[in-house]
Amino acid sequence: MSRSTSPPLWLLTLITFSGTFAMHIFVPALPEAARTLGASIGQMQMTMSVYIFGLAIGQLAYGPLSDRYGRRPVLVAGLMLYAASGLGASFLGDVHQLIVARLLQALGGSAGMVIGRAIVRDTTLPQESARRLATMNLMVALGPGAAPLIGGALAASFGWRSIFYGLSLLGMANVLFALWLLPETRSAKDTPKGGGLARNYGKLLVSPAFVGFAIGGGCATTSMYAFLSVSPFIFSHQLGRPDYEVGLYPAILIAGLWLGTVAATRLIPRVPIDRLAVGANVVSVLAALVFLAAVLSGHLTVLSAIGPMFVFGMGAGIASPAALTQAIGVNPHVIGSASGLYGFSQMGVGAICTALVGLGGDPALTAAIILSAAGVIGQVSFWVALRYRAPAT
Repeated sequence: MSRSTSPPLWLLTLITFSGTFAMHIFVPALPEAARTLGASIGQMQMTMSVYIFGLAIGQLAYGPLSDRYGRRPVLVAGLMLYAASGLGASFLGDVHQLIVARLLQALGGSAGMVIGRAIVRDTTLPQESARRLATMNLMVALGPGAAPLIGGALAASFGWRSIFYGLSLLGMANVLFALWLLPETRSAKDTPKGGGLARNYGKLLVSPAFVGFAIGGGCATTSMYAFLSVSPFIFSHQLGRPDYEVGLYPAILIAGLWLGTVAATRLIPRVPIDRLAVGANVVSVLAALVFLAAVLSGHLTVLSAIGPMFVFGMGAGIASPAALTQAIGVNPHVIGSASGLYGFSQMGVGAICTALVGLGGDPALTAAIILSAAGVIGQVSFWVALRYRAPAT
């Protein structure tokens, strides 16, 4: 496909947005669904855990499948699974069945996350690719903020099952739009030979450039999950802020991420893409160290916590599209596999940081140490990647 005929960016954004949107939209309805299904809190939390697991595993699968069989058919199959499982979830009367449906929904939704990015890289050169990915990230970042509000409104007005009706309709619309507006973008000459699927990840995992960009991208972005996961304890338990304020502070971090992504769309045409991630991550590292200094000095306040985290979010928003573009462009013959493995590595870093932050007795100190360490690891990873990368094409 000619790189001058890129598919509609709004559609690529929509199919990418759908996967994570379905994760957040169900959160406000968990208590009502638990009462209806006679389920425990732990069982309802499992519907969220398996969704995250499905997003991670799905990204590993769809990348090489789309390299081998084409972007369009694999994407359409995933979107159909997303729509069908959402419809099925709306009729189920058992929590165990709902858990399975949520897993299938995540496996379907992850198709758009992987293949949407791959299509952008298929159809644009690196500089334009980074700009389009930054625009996509800008819209996708709105999902975690808007989804709970939409889910709460649907559950209050029509019951929790209406959420899955809505998700199924979204999936069906995505299928129709994909069939109508998305051509095949993977070049026939880039199709892996028979038996090559298993080797795609091997090629990427032995590439210092890819591994560096993947680990660096995760450390520069999803490491923030460590702070988000313990922020209620920091602001409520350690700083004594009332419950009605606690939910506002993570939103400020997300606002920093959003503004950083806006800045990325302006910086990408002016700053070399291979240096943008490094510079942005330096900003995040410095912000994490300021936060750590505030904790160690005993001067932790709302301002000294959320101020550095706002700056950290801005750095992450700038670094994200730059790191992603470099990672999935390392080997142009396995762009889909690279997109999937990069997404998996991001979620893996986020999961590790979230797990580690629960081990310390002082949430603020543990989060500050993890963010600082992740930033340093990310910086070293970017330096390694830049040393071994091939010239951009």
